[in-house]
Amino acid sequence: MIPKIAIIGAGPGGSMLARLLHVQNIHCTIFEGETSMNVRAQGGTLDLRAKTGLLAIKEAGLWDTFQQHARYDGEALLVTDKNLTTWMRRSQGAPDQKRSVGEAPEIDRSDLRNILLQSIPKECIRWGMKLAHVEESGEGCELHFSNGDVERGYDLIIGCDGAFSKTRTLLSSEQPFYTGLGGWTMQIPDAKTNAPDIYKFVNRGSVFAYSDGKSMSIQQLSSGNIWVSTYRPRIEEDPRASDLKVGDLASVKKELMLQYKNWAPELQAVLLQTQGDAVWRSLYMLPVGFIWPHKKGITLLGDAAHLMTPFAGIGVNTAFYDALLLSREIVKFTTSKQQSDLDDHVMKYEKEMFKHAHEAQALTYGCMKDMFLTKGAPRTTIESWILRHAKADMPAWSHPFLTVLAYTVFWVYKWFV
Repeated sequence: MIPKIAIIGAGPGGSMLARLLHVQNIHCTIFEGETSMNVRAQGGTLDLRAKTGLLAIKEAGLWDTFQQHARYDGEALLVTDKNLTTWMRRSQGAPDQKRSVGEAPEIDRSDLRNILLQSIPKECIRWGMKLAHVEESGEGCELHFSNGDVERGYDLIIGCDGAFSKTRTLLSSEQPFYTGLGGWTMQIPDAKTNAPDIYKFVNRGSVFAYSDGKSMSIQQLSSGNIWVSTYRPRIEEDPRASDLKVGDLASVKKELMLQYKNWAPELQAVLLQTQGDAVWRSLYMLPVGFIWPHKKGITLLGDAAHLMTPFAGIGVNTAFYDALLLSREIVKFTTSKQQSDLDDHVMKYEKEMFKHAHEAQALTYGCMKDMFLTKGAPRTTIESWILRHAKADMPAWSHPFLTVLAYTVFWVYKWFV
């Protein structure tokens, strides 16, 4: 039996799920609130990890297409502070060759979204369908949209509708809370020409600078532009009202130069070189370990299920892994020779997803605590920050050795910096 499936949201997680189902000849319908795929910018760049994001890409049959956009030379990374002290450095990879260990190629968010949406039949996506709420009826769950349309008769509804998911409200009253952090995102166009020193500094990869409870992230895009984001503590009366607010760049630069006045001139120059729009983003998260009571015919995926801050760089990877887990369970249901209930497979998905997602939430929250909420970071927390990432990828038996190694190396290093 092929179930009738509705996916709410054409973001990375929803689109990946649709693609994974499509390659198994399982039709679904995506309801997306935006009117087209080009309504807004998709943000900066991200890396995909071997055990999660890349695994989903391969299972979706998109590996060759992904390789056309992947930037292995974008794996270069510098973690520093306001004085440009080097706390971690990862070398630049070969442009078209993966690493034997720690494979994590970069790809622009816009490129990744295009790959996914172009891999799904056009008739699969219904644009301009903004979900207002979900209601329970005698025949299951009904989807009520802002344009007045009502859709019903689906065997499974999957909420992939982001931070303030309307789908989630049917399952839980829990709402994301404001982390107290917000910041501006900007770009330096054609950095190789307009800001050659900054282009060289970024080394086609990423620079993450932390100090004084603030951050500056500088990342190369495939377009040649450099993406710049800053985050810092910010108390607001109504943070949601200012989410994704476009600000006057001149005023934003003036504000940022005051906020970062004691940072290295090289980092201040990054702010001064930005052009175009400055967009404010307030950061929210769901509680670490968030779960919802299971309800037949409906589930969640991605940010709707486990919203976290971007400070571990694994949000899309986790959403892709959700999609992989759920697609496998749906395929098991459709191919089972024994009579089974789709709901049993959804419950298996949720159990496995919760375990993986809670680990990802804990990692992300720990990274935020290390770099934003601890006095003296990154000097005081670099060991903890590195170990969080390393332990997530390494077997448990190696963790004691890694801990001793990290603290010994940095104990010595700190005598010289």
